Amino acid sequence: MSVSTTMLIKKAMGVGILLLGVLVAVVSAQEPQDVQEKQDASASSAPPANARTTYIPLAPPFVVNYGGPGRLKYLKAEMSVRVDDLESANSVRHHMPLIRNNLVMLFSRQSEEEVNTQEGKERLRQTALKEINDLITAEDGKSGVVEVYFNNLIIQQ
Repeated sequence: MSVSTTMLIKKAMGVGILLLGVLVAVVSAQEPQDVQEKQDASASSAPPANARTTYIPLAPPFVVNYGGPGRLKYLKAEMSVRVDDLESANSVRHHMPLIRNNLVMLFSRQSEEEVNTQEGKERLRQTALKEINDLITAEDGKSGVVEVYFNNLIIQQ
Protein backbone atom coordinates (compact mmCIF):
# COMPACT_ATOMS: atom_id res chain seq x y z
CA MET A 1 0.00 0.00 0.00
CA SER A 2 1.25 3.45 -0.78
CA VAL A 3 1.41 6.29 1.70
CA SER A 4 -1.41 8.20 -0.03
CA THR A 5 -3.72 5.16 0.10
CA THR A 6 -3.00 4.71 3.79
CA MET A 7 -3.75 8.40 4.45
CA LEU A 8 -7.03 8.18 2.52
CA ILE A 9 -8.09 5.14 4.57
CA LYS A 10 -7.26 6.95 7.83
CA LYS A 11 -9.25 10.03 6.76
CA ALA A 12 -12.21 7.87 5.72
CA MET A 13 -12.12 6.07 9.07
CA GLY A 14 -11.97 9.39 10.89
CA VAL A 15 -14.97 10.72 8.98
CA GLY A 16 -16.84 7.45 9.64
CA ILE A 17 -16.15 7.66 13.36
CA LEU A 18 -17.23 11.31 13.40
CA LEU A 19 -20.49 10.46 11.60
CA LEU A 20 -21.11 7.57 14.00
CA GLY A 21 -20.63 9.94 16.94
CA VAL A 22 -23.09 12.45 15.48
CA LEU A 23 -25.62 9.67 14.85
CA VAL A 24 -25.32 8.41 18.44
CA ALA A 25 -25.78 11.94 19.77
CA VAL A 26 -28.92 12.49 17.68
CA VAL A 27 -30.43 9.15 18.70
CA SER A 28 -29.58 9.73 22.36
CA ALA A 29 -31.27 13.12 22.31
CA GLN A 30 -34.50 11.59 20.96
CA GLU A 31 -34.46 8.40 22.99
CA PRO A 32 -36.04 9.54 26.30
CA GLN A 33 -39.23 10.71 24.62
CA ASP A 34 -39.44 7.62 22.38
CA VAL A 35 -38.78 5.28 25.29
CA GLN A 36 -41.43 7.00 27.42
CA GLU A 37 -43.99 6.78 24.60
CA LYS A 38 -43.21 3.07 24.11
CA GLN A 39 -43.51 2.42 27.85
CA ASP A 40 -46.86 4.22 27.99
CA ALA A 41 -48.16 2.27 24.98
CA SER A 42 -46.99 -1.09 26.30
CA ALA A 43 -48.33 -0.41 29.79
CA SER A 44 -51.82 0.20 28.46
CA SER A 45 -51.89 -2.90 26.22
CA ALA A 46 -49.84 -5.41 28.22
CA PRO A 47 -51.45 -7.83 30.66
CA PRO A 48 -50.59 -7.47 34.34
CA ALA A 49 -47.15 -8.72 35.33
CA ASN A 50 -48.63 -11.55 37.41
CA ALA A 51 -50.75 -12.87 34.50
CA ARG A 52 -47.99 -15.03 33.05
CA THR A 53 -48.96 -18.54 31.96
CA THR A 54 -46.74 -21.22 33.44
CA TYR A 55 -46.78 -24.96 32.77
CA ILE A 56 -45.67 -27.17 35.65
CA PRO A 57 -44.91 -30.83 34.98
CA LEU A 58 -46.20 -33.29 37.55
CA ALA A 59 -43.03 -35.36 37.44
CA PRO A 60 -42.24 -38.22 37.62
CA PRO A 61 -45.00 -39.87 35.58
CA PHE A 62 -47.83 -41.60 37.43
CA VAL A 63 -47.83 -45.40 37.16
CA VAL A 64 -50.78 -47.08 38.87
CA ASN A 65 -52.79 -50.30 38.85
CA TYR A 66 -56.44 -49.75 37.98
CA GLY A 67 -59.59 -51.69 37.25
CA GLY A 68 -60.17 -53.73 40.40
CA PRO A 69 -59.75 -57.50 40.79
CA GLY A 70 -58.60 -59.82 38.05
CA ARG A 71 -55.71 -59.36 35.72
CA LEU A 72 -53.44 -56.43 36.63
CA LYS A 73 -53.94 -53.38 34.45
CA TYR A 74 -51.58 -50.40 34.41
CA LEU A 75 -52.02 -46.76 33.64
CA LYS A 76 -49.05 -44.47 33.03
CA ALA A 77 -49.79 -40.74 32.86
CA GLU A 78 -47.38 -37.88 32.28
CA MET A 79 -49.19 -34.68 33.20
CA SER A 80 -48.70 -30.92 33.41
CA VAL A 81 -50.82 -28.19 34.97
CA ARG A 82 -51.27 -24.67 33.63
CA VAL A 83 -51.40 -21.70 35.98
CA ASP A 84 -51.70 -18.03 35.15
CA ASP A 85 -49.76 -16.43 37.98
CA LEU A 86 -46.65 -16.92 40.06
CA GLU A 87 -48.55 -17.37 43.33
CA SER A 88 -50.50 -20.31 41.89
CA ALA A 89 -47.33 -21.85 40.46
CA ASN A 90 -45.69 -21.68 43.89
CA SER A 91 -48.79 -23.18 45.48
CA VAL A 92 -48.77 -26.13 43.06
CA ARG A 93 -45.07 -26.74 43.71
CA HIS A 94 -45.57 -26.48 47.47
CA HIS A 95 -48.46 -28.96 47.54
CA MET A 96 -46.97 -31.35 44.96
CA PRO A 97 -46.81 -34.39 47.32
CA LEU A 98 -50.48 -33.99 48.25
CA ILE A 99 -51.50 -33.42 44.61
CA ARG A 100 -49.60 -36.53 43.50
CA ASN A 101 -51.16 -38.63 46.28
CA ASN A 102 -54.69 -37.59 45.37
CA LEU A 103 -54.10 -38.19 41.65
CA VAL A 104 -52.67 -41.66 42.31
CA MET A 105 -55.81 -42.48 44.28
CA LEU A 106 -58.02 -41.03 41.52
CA PHE A 107 -56.29 -43.02 38.77
CA SER A 108 -56.35 -46.27 40.72
CA ARG A 109 -60.16 -45.95 41.21
CA GLN A 110 -60.80 -45.96 37.45
CA SER A 111 -62.52 -48.88 35.76
CA GLU A 112 -61.48 -50.35 32.45
CA GLU A 113 -64.59 -48.96 30.76
CA GLU A 114 -63.81 -45.43 31.97
CA VAL A 115 -60.28 -45.23 30.56
CA ASN A 116 -60.91 -47.01 27.25
CA THR A 117 -62.93 -44.26 25.56
CA GLN A 118 -61.96 -40.76 24.51
CA GLU A 119 -64.86 -39.37 26.57
CA GLY A 120 -63.68 -41.32 29.62
CA LYS A 121 -60.15 -39.94 29.26
CA GLU A 122 -61.54 -36.40 28.99
CA ARG A 123 -63.69 -36.99 32.12
CA LEU A 124 -60.59 -38.26 33.91
CA ARG A 125 -58.69 -35.11 32.92
CA GLN A 126 -61.55 -32.88 34.12
CA THR A 127 -61.82 -34.85 37.37
CA ALA A 128 -58.07 -34.46 37.92
CA LEU A 129 -58.41 -30.69 37.40
CA LYS A 130 -61.26 -30.52 39.90
CA GLU A 131 -59.30 -32.64 42.39
CA ILE A 132 -56.26 -30.34 42.17
CA ASN A 133 -58.36 -27.17 42.43
CA ASP A 134 -60.33 -28.50 45.41
CA LEU A 135 -57.12 -29.53 47.17
CA ILE A 136 -55.33 -26.21 46.68
CA THR A 137 -58.46 -24.23 47.58
CA ALA A 138 -58.78 -26.21 50.81
CA GLU A 139 -55.11 -25.62 51.66
CA ASP A 140 -54.59 -22.02 50.49
CA GLY A 141 -58.07 -20.53 50.17
CA LYS A 142 -57.90 -20.17 46.37
CA SER A 143 -56.54 -22.00 43.36
CA GLY A 144 -55.17 -20.60 40.14
CA VAL A 145 -54.86 -23.90 38.27
CA VAL A 146 -56.47 -23.28 34.90
CA GLU A 147 -55.95 -26.61 33.10
CA VAL A 148 -54.50 -30.08 33.43
CA TYR A 149 -52.97 -31.78 30.41
CA PHE A 150 -51.97 -35.35 29.65
CA ASN A 151 -48.56 -35.13 27.99
CA ASN A 152 -48.66 -38.90 27.58
CA LEU A 153 -51.23 -41.49 28.61
CA ILE A 154 -50.50 -45.21 28.28
CA ILE A 155 -53.04 -47.83 29.26
CA GLN A 156 -52.03 -51.50 29.48
CA GLN A 157 -54.87 -53.96 29.87
